[in-house]
Amino acid sequence: MARVEKPAKKAKEPNRVKQMWDVFTMTRKYDNRVIPYLLLGFIPPIVAGFLLGFLLPGSSLLTKISYPIIGVLAGLLLVLIILGRRAERAAYSQIEGQAGAVGAVLKNSVRRGWQTSEMPINVSPRTQDAVYRAVGRGGIALIGEGPKSRTQRMLEDERRSVARILPNVPVTFLYVGPDADSIPLYKLAGRLQRIKPALRKAEVLAVGNRLASLSKPPIGIPKGMDPNRMRAQRPR
Repeated sequence: MARVEKPAKKAKEPNRVKQMWDVFTMTRKYDNRVIPYLLLGFIPPIVAGFLLGFLLPGSSLLTKISYPIIGVLAGLLLVLIILGRRAERAAYSQIEGQAGAVGAVLKNSVRRGWQTSEMPINVSPRTQDAVYRAVGRGGIALIGEGPKSRTQRMLEDERRSVARILPNVPVTFLYVGPDADSIPLYKLAGRLQRIKPALRKAEVLAVGNRLASLSKPPIGIPKGMDPNRMRAQRPR
């Protein structure tokens, strides 16, 4: 009689506490200031909760218990927010300067309101410099990945192409590279959000569709450019 094998048990997924500890461990490895930041987020709400609970005139027993609990919960919430941001910054610091790093940010960190792609619209096969495009309320953002001295001309070429079909849409240049005035990788998403709105939501969709219909895959994507493999992990 054939032996019936029992189905293999599924590997137990790590619990939330274990996940957060792993995120903290990874972040502390690349960010030696994460602990002071976490303490600054955790301690003040707790202190404020105790002071409000015990120093307010006419505080009842319920008030003395409630305010400290609220302070602890607020401190924990701030810790999670701070840890998430510092973890994202630490993760992007590991891929900064690599080909395709900008695509990883556009894929994972840009909020709603912007149409982005992790793949560049123009690539230099010789230097691996690249140009990425984002469309949103601020118009069209062209992002150069590489030294400004090399990517500026690439951005100008793309702007001329855009102007031929969408002459009234504002175009903003952003540079991510080794130059002193370039945008650090972890600040790119925030910099996009600060571009002054110039289009309505319906116009954003129309502009995005127009550009998508005319776009062609870039020729000569450098070997190894794979933003999916360099995706920065965020705490779950």
